[in-house]
Amino acid sequence: MGTIEAARARVEPGALAAAAGDEAAFAELTERYRGELQVHCYRLLGSFAESEDLVQETFLRAWRRRETFGGRSTFRAWLYAIATNACLDALERRPRSATVHGGARPLAEIPWLQPYPDQLLEGIATNEDGPDAALVSKETIEIAFIAAIQLLPARQRVALIARDVLGWSAAETAALLDTSVAAANSALQRARATMKERLPRRRLDWSRNMDPSEEERALLVRYVEATERGDAAAMVELMREDAFFAMPPQTVWHAGNQEIVDAWVRGGFGSESFGHLRCLPTRVNAQPAVAVYLRRPDDAEYRAFVLDVLRFENGSVAEIVAFDLDERLVTALSIPPTL
Repeated sequence: MGTIEAARARVEPGALAAAAGDEAAFAELTERYRGELQVHCYRLLGSFAESEDLVQETFLRAWRRRETFGGRSTFRAWLYAIATNACLDALERRPRSATVHGGARPLAEIPWLQPYPDQLLEGIATNEDGPDAALVSKETIEIAFIAAIQLLPARQRVALIARDVLGWSAAETAALLDTSVAAANSALQRARATMKERLPRRRLDWSRNMDPSEEERALLVRYVEATERGDAAAMVELMREDAFFAMPPQTVWHAGNQEIVDAWVRGGFGSESFGHLRCLPTRVNAQPAVAVYLRRPDDAEYRAFVLDVLRFENGSVAEIVAFDLDERLVTALSIPPTL
């Protein structure tokens, strides 16, 4: 069997019909890969909202160019190439600069960073030993990884994701980037070096288990209780001494448990004039998170306020990244706008 014939033998059922204009076959195939393609766009862009938009753009481009699918690859790989190019075009249209300054971290330097709801990861890869497990593995979807990868030039991002996340070969990655294998490998090595430098300390020691331990569940309960009480002292005790806090898109960040809580208290945390807080535990980016609702003194309802994304380490809170709970994020998390 020749190379082209062998490739076509791997093509998904219905793919050639979709390329020929069968709308039902096209819709079935694109919906099958929607979830993982959105995660792919999210890794490249760092923005949940943009990832939604770029998946739609990918499907639109794919339909318009359906005749270019000749069965020389899987329909899935063809869609990944289109999605990648759509993301590269988006990055080129919206030039962004992110530079880590002395002592800061990527989490505080990426103003477009947004969280990704865990419920949208369900069903993408259910077998942790299978070839697609890395698509949603904890270490390649967590907030720290997403933030760090945004510091890479666009083509280095593609090389790193294609090789180290998707598991593509050097030749496949070179074809995706329309470059030589040597150039693709060079981009990969530069990307790996930058990621090693920018990812947090001790990252390789973090648990790869997606499910929280009993200790983590208990710590989350304590975090929720301290938040709802407005208990500053308890919050200090819950955090590591070198804990880190950031709140994109703001570039202000705080390091150290006492400094973090002092900043919260200056903002009104724990005061009657600020209001009362209630919490709803959830998960994003394979990490525990808490949707925080605020009831102001002159209001009868608790309204969606912020989302705290947490990283636990050795029984303490090591990192908190907070995001405004806007309408789009509330909808994506399937949580109520008020309590």
